[in-house]
Amino acid sequence: MRKLVSRSLTAIALLLAAPLVTPVANAAGGAEIPSQNWSFQGLFGTFDRAAAQRGFQVYKEVCSTCHGAYHLNYRNLTALGFSEAEVKAIAAQDTVMDGPNDDGEMFERPAAPADKFKRPFANEKAARAANGGAYPPDLSLIVKARPGGADYIYALLTGYHEAPADVTLMEGMNYNAYFPGNQIAMAQPLYADGVTYADGTAASVEQMASDVSTFLAWASEPEMEQRKQMGISVMLFLIVLTGLAYGSMRKIWANVKK
Repeated sequence: MRKLVSRSLTAIALLLAAPLVTPVANAAGGAEIPSQNWSFQGLFGTFDRAAAQRGFQVYKEVCSTCHGAYHLNYRNLTALGFSEAEVKAIAAQDTVMDGPNDDGEMFERPAAPADKFKRPFANEKAARAANGGAYPPDLSLIVKARPGGADYIYALLTGYHEAPADVTLMEGMNYNAYFPGNQIAMAQPLYADGVTYADGTAASVEQMASDVSTFLAWASEPEMEQRKQMGISVMLFLIVLTGLAYGSMRKIWANVKK
C-alpha cells in the first residue's frame, strides 16, 4: 500500500513538473535564444485569443505568400474565437481548385470553411523556382519542429541585422543572429506597421513576431488546452485516490497488533 501511495505521489510530481519545463535552444553558429513570457506556458497556460487572431492576420498578409499551413482547415479558426460567419468570409477570400466538373475539367471556386488553407504554390518545384531554389517550410507544425519552439520563431523573426564587418554573406543570403550559421535565404519578412491590426494594436516588429508565434504555437498544438485540462483532472483524481488509499491503509493496519 505504501508503494502505491509513493508511486501515485511520484506520478503527480511528474505531471506537475513536465508542463513547466521550457526547452532552451542554442542554435549552432547563432546567438543563444532568449526565452519569452508566453501565455500558453505552464500547467495552467492558455492561448491568448486576441494575440492568436492578430497572429493569423500576420500569417495571412505576410507569411502565406511563401509559406503554407497544410494541416489547417479554415474551420479550425473558430477555436481562436472567429465566428462561423467570419470564417466563411476569411475562406471566401481565397480560391481553391475543385473538380472535375461535368465536362471533366478542374475549376476554381471560393474556398469554404471545410477546405484546407490555400497553398501558396502548386508544388515543391514551383515553390523552389520562386524562391531561388529554397523551399519555404510548412508552418502548421513549425513550432514543434524547431528546437526552442515559439521562442525560436520569435527570435528568428526579430533577429535580422546588418552583417558584422567580419562576416561575408553568400549571394542571396541575409544575416540573422539566431539562425544556424547566421545566413538565411528568407529575407526579413516583418517591418514596423507592415499590417494594420483591426483592434488598433501598434504593429511593431516585436508585436507582430510575438503574435504570429502565438498563432503558430496554436497551429502546432491546437489540442494543448484540452490536454492540460485532462492532465489536471488526472492529477486531481490521483490526489483523491492517494488520500483514499492512505486512509484505507491506516484503518486496515490500525487494528493489527504489533
